[in-house]
Amino acid sequence: MKALNLNRLALLASVLGLIISIPVLSGCSRFGAVNTDLATLSNTTVEATETLNNLQTAYDGESNAHARYLAFAQKADAEGYGRVASLFRAAARAEEIHASNHARVIQKLGGAPTANIKTPEVNGTAENLDAAIKGESYERDTMYPDFLKQAREVANSQAVRTFNLARNAEAEHAKLYSEARNNLEAWKTDKQIFFVCPVCGFTTSNLNFERCPSSFTSREKFVPVS
Repeated sequence: MKALNLNRLALLASVLGLIISIPVLSGCSRFGAVNTDLATLSNTTVEATETLNNLQTAYDGESNAHARYLAFAQKADAEGYGRVASLFRAAARAEEIHASNHARVIQKLGGAPTANIKTPEVNGTAENLDAAIKGESYERDTMYPDFLKQAREVANSQAVRTFNLARNAEAEHAKLYSEARNNLEAWKTDKQIFFVCPVCGFTTSNLNFERCPSSFTSREKFVPVS
């Protein structure tokens, strides 16, 4: 009888041990899966945050460029450089379009567009053109290429598009500013009409194309600015 009881106790202990061990092992497996999922989620969140931060930086930069170029235009007018003033106003309109494009993507990612508008430092027109060339060249060669690389890595097509459109327009602005700076006295004329693409901000003085080279917007939709 005692042997029978001992056998039963041993069997019961074995069964209880099996029952207890199953949840523990299963739990470890589940926790491992959760940890993996959390790591993936964490990486995704960091990448999305980086894209959003880049968009905010671009939005702030374009918003300040808009204010700066309007101030430069006033100075150019005061110094008699009417054609330069027209270019600054056209570029200011383009920067406003870039900021608006960035803002829409920021909002789609759940953010709120924020810009810290600083009082522009305004010098003579020649110096203002130098500053504009420096700013546009930085955005064309460094800022937007870096932002584009990161946005492509996380496959954010909306961020890629708004960065790419802005970069293309900034490249054209740099060319126009350089032309003005290198021929400054020839630009000391009356105002001139420049045309700005309402979709991407591409800026030109000659509508010698059917569609915008960057966004493929019809030339009939370009906005004249003088």
